[in-house]
Amino acid sequence: MNALRNALSVIRDFRRSYISLNLVYYGLILAGMLVALACPSLQESLLKAIGQAVRQGPLAPVAQAYREGHLLSAMTKTFLINFFAGSLLVISLPSLVIPFSGLVMGVVRAAMWGLIFSPIHAQLSPAKIAVGVLIAILLFLEGQGYVLAMQAAYIQSRLFLHPAEAGKTGLAQGYLAGVKRSLPVYLLVAIVLAVAAVYEATIGILLLPRLR
Repeated sequence: MNALRNALSVIRDFRRSYISLNLVYYGLILAGMLVALACPSLQESLLKAIGQAVRQGPLAPVAQAYREGHLLSAMTKTFLINFFAGSLLVISLPSLVIPFSGLVMGVVRAAMWGLIFSPIHAQLSPAKIAVGVLIAILLFLEGQGYVLAMQAAYIQSRLFLHPAEAGKTGLAQGYLAGVKRSLPVYLLVAIVLAVAAVYEATIGILLLPRLR
């Protein structure tokens, strides 16, 4: 509980950037959806590329777990991919090398999500509406995990470049202070992405196939 309270206190201390990142992230998802509506061929090209990655790329084991209906395996693999690859590798690690660079990767992902999940061919049937609502909830949950990862990267980068804000002097001290201050946030990242993985596997295996 102390670790969770500590993580929440970090978010409160940097709440302005947290709110801004939420607005940017979810705003870009909506913007990507509008772009896809204007240019449906762009979405089709992205879906083809994703299909290839799912069949032969690193996501193939995850997709197999979904196809075969292995609920626990799908939950576990989804969480591992999202936390270690989607969060740490894509957002956190780049920011440790080049300040704020992980934020760029995060907003690119948001825009891509909008392009991919835009309901350009959706018909307003009850089943299609239900699918849209389920996917919207998933985008919010998983997106929140990545927003928190971006928040951690922002804190680390900010204190690195402005060590005085942490009561430190010099970039080296700021770098270490930024890492230390941002670490508790990853507990929230893990919790949110775990919830998102459970939700994604549940709807992906048990609900969505019955609605399509």
